[in-house]
Amino acid sequence: MITVHHLNNSRSQRVLWLLEELGLPYEIKPYQRDAKTLLAPPELLAVHPLGKSPVITEGITTVAETGAIVEYLLERHGGGRLQPTPGTPEHLRYRYWLHFAEGSAMPPLLMKLVFDKIAASPMPFFVKPMARAICNKALDAIVWPNLKRQLDFMEEELGKSEWFSGRELTGADIMMSFPLEAAAQRAGLNDSRPRLMAFLKRIHARPAFRRALERGGPYALVD
Repeated sequence: MITVHHLNNSRSQRVLWLLEELGLPYEIKPYQRDAKTLLAPPELLAVHPLGKSPVITEGITTVAETGAIVEYLLERHGGGRLQPTPGTPEHLRYRYWLHFAEGSAMPPLLMKLVFDKIAASPMPFFVKPMARAICNKALDAIVWPNLKRQLDFMEEELGKSEWFSGRELTGADIMMSFPLEAAAQRAGLNDSRPRLMAFLKRIHARPAFRRALERGGPYALVD
């Protein structure tokens, strides 16, 4: 049996969605973030040394990192589903977007989250203007230009096909869901990029996605 060590409001929601798309039996071991720090609880350290989610276990096998989990599940249980035929141009695009999601799309989103939190954190009144100025300068000079460039790139790429690697949903689209949901919540993704917004509407309407939400519990990145 596959066990998903599932942290609320996290990347592990994608793993539940993938398992629902594949129709695989699984169980969930839920964990809750610390209410103040929003970090994962120390109980996850017993599952993986980094103490982060997502992690899955299957028998004696433990797999961490969302991309690695997606590849493991598709290779072991996919039977060719949710990935293009190896050696095709679609498979190359699939592999690119599978790794783009965490390797390129997430870093500027995390930087924005960190700078926003710093600017909003309690601090002495005489320090706050300087801290906010530094955060705003970093956002304007580095973070926002990167976010715009990436969102424009993704919008253009979805003009080539309905899904990121072709005409069918793949694991790459499941991987890309989290950064795009995060961008829609806190990084300016809106109807000015209609293809990306249509992509989010398509995935949110999928029965497997809705089932994953029901099993995984509240997920703040989806309205």
